Amino acid sequence: MLRQYELVDRVLSYDPDADEAMLNRAYVFSVNAHGTQKRASGDPYFSHPIEVAGILTDLHLDDETIVTAILHDTVEDTVATPEDIQRLFGDNVARMVDGVTKLSKIEAQTESERAAENLRKFLLAMSDDVRVLLVKLADRLHNMRTLHHIKNPDKRKRIARETMDIYAPLAERIGMYEFMKEMQTLAFRELEPEAYESIEKRLDSLKIEGEDRIAKIASGLKLLLSRGGIEAEITGREKHPYSIWKKMSERHVSLEQLSDIMAFRAIVDTEEECYRALGVIHRRWPMVPGRFKDYISTPKRNGYRSLHTSIIHAGDTRIEIQIRTRDMHAQAEYGLAAHWAYKASNVRPDTQVSWIKDLIEILEHAESPEELLEHTRMAMYQDRIFAFTPKGELIQLPKRATPIDFAYAVHSNLGDQAVGAKINGRVVPLRTEIEQGDQVQILRSKAQEPQANWLNFAITGKARAAIRRHIRHKEREETIALGHKLYDEIVLRLPTPPGDSAIPDALKRLKLQDEASLMEAIARRQFTDFQVMEALMPGSTEGEDEHDLPPQQHAIEIKGLTPGVAFHFSVDCRPVPGDRIVGIRRAGEPIEVHRIDCPSLADTTEEDWVDLTWGNKAEGGIAQIEITLKNEPGALGAVATLIGQHKANILGLRMDNRDTTFHTNTMDLEVRNAAHLMRLLAALRAADAVSSAERA
Repeated sequence: MLRQYELVDRVLSYDPDADEAMLNRAYVFSVNAHGTQKRASGDPYFSHPIEVAGILTDLHLDDETIVTAILHDTVEDTVATPEDIQRLFGDNVARMVDGVTKLSKIEAQTESERAAENLRKFLLAMSDDVRVLLVKLADRLHNMRTLHHIKNPDKRKRIARETMDIYAPLAERIGMYEFMKEMQTLAFRELEPEAYESIEKRLDSLKIEGEDRIAKIASGLKLLLSRGGIEAEITGREKHPYSIWKKMSERHVSLEQLSDIMAFRAIVDTEEECYRALGVIHRRWPMVPGRFKDYISTPKRNGYRSLHTSIIHAGDTRIEIQIRTRDMHAQAEYGLAAHWAYKASNVRPDTQVSWIKDLIEILEHAESPEELLEHTRMAMYQDRIFAFTPKGELIQLPKRATPIDFAYAVHSNLGDQAVGAKINGRVVPLRTEIEQGDQVQILRSKAQEPQANWLNFAITGKARAAIRRHIRHKEREETIALGHKLYDEIVLRLPTPPGDSAIPDALKRLKLQDEASLMEAIARRQFTDFQVMEALMPGSTEGEDEHDLPPQQHAIEIKGLTPGVAFHFSVDCRPVPGDRIVGIRRAGEPIEVHRIDCPSLADTTEEDWVDLTWGNKAEGGIAQIEITLKNEPGALGAVATLIGQHKANILGLRMDNRDTTFHTNTMDLEVRNAAHLMRLLAALRAADAVSSAERA
């Protein structure tokens, strides 16, 4: 812990005009107020505010801010009153201490009157003097540094999660990237200890393997720029563990596959030299496309300015390089704190950076506490996607998230039953991307279930895992159901009905676990009918060849099974209910359903065939037709109208050929059955705009 004279000397070293008496008075007041209170580590409690003040001296903050840090817990945790603070240290310090106390009460929670009111008080305090936020961030940083002393693991995790969700993003929002990185690393170590340890070990091994690699690259960069007439200060480092883990998660790659875990910084004298240095580097090494960012001409919202580029160094190593001036570097390291000037310069700090102005505007125009809370959180987490339920609950999502991701984020059952969505009151498809601040209402039906095509636009791990889990479960269920139907047909071909022990005995002979596994194996043709018959009744096929087995006695009904799960329709012939159909069974694959006149059946053997039937009143299928139209305005429109009148639906349209007189198209049509398709084709052929219409 810093001693009294050490703390005062630190402040005087960068601000000789600081109020030394006030600093000494604050130190003594804090020690006396906290008295014998102890922290979880066993240290005297007053050591914490003193260390917080020490963190802020590293940022060269003014005497009032340092005093606020020393006193920030006195009102909340001791008998000291706001009036005591005001009397002894003045209005500014009293107001800031009160603001820090209010901010301590903000928690990551769903919308409520209390949370909104706490946030309102904090925003007012911060808008009046943003130093409140700087003190609170230093307070949280020191708490994270000593988090391991807290014995309750649930409490540690709650604090770490709150840090990751609220305080690290707040630090990022005001450009204090060093605070943000350290908070994220410490929170990550607590929340994901195994991942943290794994990354740390791998980084340590990389350091051993190439101990001076960073130094060599840095010296090479410095020499290259020096030859180009640019004197630069070059530093290199490996990215911190949370940053690496986040990239691994986003890209779904291992640490070994990450090629840009090294970052270098070139600090030059002028803005012009930033661009000259960039040119020198790009002439020497190829840049990675899409990885160049010019934050000098277009600064980040928090004022951050720098050039970012990634290059391929030495043929196979991708490294990131940041180029900036010293002023830009101070802003990048300490963000808003870098704006602070001291009394010697008679310049007041800029407390009204753009995002704070936005928050104050929201505060002035919010119609309700809930609206205030929603919008201010959204502003603080601007680089993430936040959407709201109709009841105002905040849902965090990655960019490009869709209503399916939103539904699963709310509850798994809601995701499973989603049939559509309303975004800001407008009905939209489930594949629509959600924008920042959208209100999303999920339309649901108990008859709905997850669809395989949702995987094309679901991007969150939770949604994709739930969809895949359901599909696997449904696929096994339907495959087992189909296996039962095939089993019943196989049994009919045995010389006599099998006994009660036939299935248990067959499982042993085929080395399967249970009856469901047997049915699944039959449906997937992991065993031939010949092998299944022998397993059920040894000797039942004696003297017969596989090609001479008794013929199938009954067609297998596919009604009740879902296309694309236990079976799928051939894309060559696209059968619809009413067509005479057969199935092709291949080992390990779902049955492929063909029309009996499909040309591709010629490439199969009779043993692969299984006789199928649609079942009673089966409806719904996708047929493909080829239609030749006159090349004249309105022809396609007339055909579309005719198809609609016949209650069919166009799912796909492709123009295959066009000349001066006609154009030929291929259409995918959703029809009820073969009879429906025949009536539609007859109507199309009779239309004046149609030259010919045939089923493909």
